[in-house]
Amino acid sequence: MKPDTTTAMHQLIAQVRDAIPFGLPAAQACTGECDGCTVKLLEYLDGELAGWEARLAVGERPSLEDLQRLEQTSRKVYRVMAANGLVPDEG
Repeated sequence: MKPDTTTAMHQLIAQVRDAIPFGLPAAQACTGECDGCTVKLLEYLDGELAGWEARLAVGERPSLEDLQRLEQTSRKVYRVMAANGLVPDEG
């Protein structure tokens, strides 16, 4: 049985927080030449995750579109980080 959207969002947030090193020091995240500003992307994604954590805490129920959007955003940030050598390449 598939989880409801609230449970799925909690799981997605946990997976993203586990896969992406949000605690990376700015000096390490910003190595000069890069494909996208990793520091800004990390700040943006952390804000998105924190926003959803707060919304879930007050009982908001995400839609499937919300889940898909957060997943796509997270994948894009991960790909930029992989291109910059900060996380393992997915594939």
